[in-house]
Amino acid sequence: MATITEFQRLGIVLMGFGLFFLLFGVLLYFDSVLLAFGNILFLAGLMFLTGFRRMAQFFFQRQKFRGTFFFVGGVSLILCRWPIIGMLVESYGFVLLFRSFFPFVLDLLLSAVNIPFLNTVYSSGSTH
Repeated sequence: MATITEFQRLGIVLMGFGLFFLLFGVLLYFDSVLLAFGNILFLAGLMFLTGFRRMAQFFFQRQKFRGTFFFVGGVSLILCRWPIIGMLVESYGFVLLFRSFFPFVLDLLLSAVNIPFLNTVYSSGSTH
């Protein structure tokens, strides 16, 4: 089992607080201050978790430039107090950046939680 360093633990905590503030900001009708704070904490936590070099290599890959542009543009719009448009742009960038991880996460969730209906839908969709 891999050991987790103190920086990685700090990254996990910062990402958790970032997700909390993002969720709380959305629940409070897109409060731009909470959304901006959540974005900053989430990105700082990601940097502590993966390291600055690996994070920069991920975000600045040639094929992920469009996703990075939309993600950073959405964060910038939120910081400029346009939270709804910023969250839409940021969400589009997030999907573009992390779309290769979605099948893995779905497989992990379906194996962790045995939901018969979802398992049959997902397995019948992948065999065709």
